[in-house]
Amino acid sequence: MKKLLTEKDVLKANKDGQREILLDAVTLVTPSAADAARRLGIVLKREGERFGKLTGRAVAAKEAGAIISLGSDHAGFRLKEFLKTFLAGEGYQVVDRGAFDETPVDYPDIALQVAQDVARRRTVRGIVIDGAGIGSAIVANKLPGIRAATCASVEAARNSREHNDANILALGSRMVDQETAAQIVRVWLTTDFGGGRHERRIKKVEKIERRYLRG
Repeated sequence: MKKLLTEKDVLKANKDGQREILLDAVTLVTPSAADAARRLGIVLKREGERFGKLTGRAVAAKEAGAIISLGSDHAGFRLKEFLKTFLAGEGYQVVDRGAFDETPVDYPDIALQVAQDVARRRTVRGIVIDGAGIGSAIVANKLPGIRAATCASVEAARNSREHNDANILALGSRMVDQETAAQIVRVWLTTDFGGGRHERRIKKVEKIERRYLRG
């Protein structure tokens, strides 16, 4: 299957009489393609995901309109700007915590703001970006209640949600290209926590956290 659905693809499907386009879990839908599908009444369906009818958005029903905190240092600025547009196209609201240009900044300052948004429940999830995605994750994980995961693949992103109930995604701008980052973000935001044995393990993590918070 195609990894990118464009307006041209939607127009061709309409010309061929298709009223439905089936996508796999990682195919990206451009904003113009989503608009064309909505205008022409073509339903975009993704395998294994629930889609809003005629929107072309990979937003899980419970996450529709969800607010995401997004931040980067200067190394992650360009990827942050790309993902900000991508997230808006997917139906999410975005709180941009900087950086706002490529002037050098310190990643702990930005990662802290994103982590605070999530810890204080101002946003449902957070995404932090720096060169490798490691430093920002370390910072975020200093806050109680935060489970930040550095992911460089779709498989890691899915695992971090299903097994670890990660609430902050850390990306490395030097580790993934824009298309891969978008695929990772989509899967990470639409994958549910698995519960079961994983719930028991998360509770143990939380118990450790509480123990050391008490000193």
